[in-house]
Amino acid sequence: MPLKRHESNVLKFLFQHLAVGTMGGLVFGILLLWTDIGSIRSMAMRSDSPALILILLFFGLFVTFGSVAMGIGIMSQGEDKN
Repeated sequence: MPLKRHESNVLKFLFQHLAVGTMGGLVFGILLLWTDIGSIRSMAMRSDSPALILILLFFGLFVTFGSVAMGIGIMSQGEDKN
């Protein structure tokens, strides 16, 4: 069953905001590792499985920043009636 035009527009709107939030999470994660705040990079690289730690770190950042960006996009759609 194909999507209706307004459903397609809503999904496109949400995906665009999700992409922006994901890019924000990526930039934040890279800066976090580059500056080694809280020795996160050092601890991750000394662990037995640094790839797993980095995957979990970036997945968490993508979910968090993507959700925030989508929430901002949705909340900015409201109009002030007064």
